[in-house]
Amino acid sequence: MLGTCDLAALRQRKSFKWRTHPADVLPAFVAEMDFDLAAPVKQAVTDAMAAGDCGYGHRGGLGEAFASFAAGRLGWVPDPAQVFPIPDVMTGLAEVISAITPPGSGIVINPPVYPPFWFRFGFSGRRIIEAPLARAADGSYDLDPAAVDAALSQPGAAAYLLCSPHNPTGNVWSAGQLLTVADLCQRHGAALLVDEIHAPLALPGARFVPFLSLDHEISERVFTFTSASKGWNVPGLKCGLAVAGSEAGGKLLAERWEALLPGQLGVLASAAAFTDGLPWLDALIAQLDENRALLTRLLADHLPQARYSPPRASFLAWLDCRELGLGDDPAAAFLARGRVALTPGPDFGPAGRGFARLNLGTSPDLVAEAVRRMAAAVAAG
Repeated sequence: MLGTCDLAALRQRKSFKWRTHPADVLPAFVAEMDFDLAAPVKQAVTDAMAAGDCGYGHRGGLGEAFASFAAGRLGWVPDPAQVFPIPDVMTGLAEVISAITPPGSGIVINPPVYPPFWFRFGFSGRRIIEAPLARAADGSYDLDPAAVDAALSQPGAAAYLLCSPHNPTGNVWSAGQLLTVADLCQRHGAALLVDEIHAPLALPGARFVPFLSLDHEISERVFTFTSASKGWNVPGLKCGLAVAGSEAGGKLLAERWEALLPGQLGVLASAAAFTDGLPWLDALIAQLDENRALLTRLLADHLPQARYSPPRASFLAWLDCRELGLGDDPAAAFLARGRVALTPGPDFGPAGRGFARLNLGTSPDLVAEAVRRMAAAVAAG
């Protein structure tokens, strides 16, 4: 189902991953996977192209398709009427932030965190307030309620943006942790926006909890965001989902339909993914589970000074490279001396200095090749 991830064939692709660096560089940075697309997704897009169905996006049955997926896989039954297609998660987040907070407001985030969280809201005059994750001696991360409380206490703090599952650490937050977040936001009168884009990719041993599956009074001021783009590797089709926690929130999203118009092919592909793409998703999760364990072995053999806590969701590995002697941006050394491209750790905030993010969404052979190149870069230093 997932294909061979043949490197020569992959280099024929024209996406951002395969056109950013020269041909001698192995790209393992941006969150695109190398696997073949799920057959139902390809069929949905092919049928639409054959029918000339490339007009403006319409939600169609996407709300019902997602509600069915959420009920079967996530233990949550959202109201399809409160599920709205959007171009992508970041566009949805930015639009809602602009709608519910005044200019100059503070948005609380948990670094190290997805790079667009740092700059996207600045375009609309909002500012970032940091509530860093706590880091244990074993290298694992956790939410720090005291840090969140302090951040929400700052003047002008109006919203908390939670990444769940977390990118880049791969953490999956428990129901208890989510309820603690909810209590803090309720106490401070802050809105809560939850980026759940990696939710379909919870790996064996982890249980993802959709925020809106919890019974909490703050749901009236909650919006969650997700997509098929990460789970089924279709970000170029431009369709995400915003789920409102209340009728008022749904009205707010409905009023902004033109600013949040999704790609029509993305809507059709997403509906196919959520309904008929589950066997492919199962195969993907099994491969990612294998790859995260493989990376543990590869690092122990070739880069034992690099520290790594296997992700509990998604296909992104957060690597602590501070003992390798490569400075604040080890990805730069891996690229220059090893010809492998990882995402620079500093892009995730100051807490990312000395770190790099590696994409595991590929074959075991290419995971091994990435580590081989990283080790060669360290040896060349």
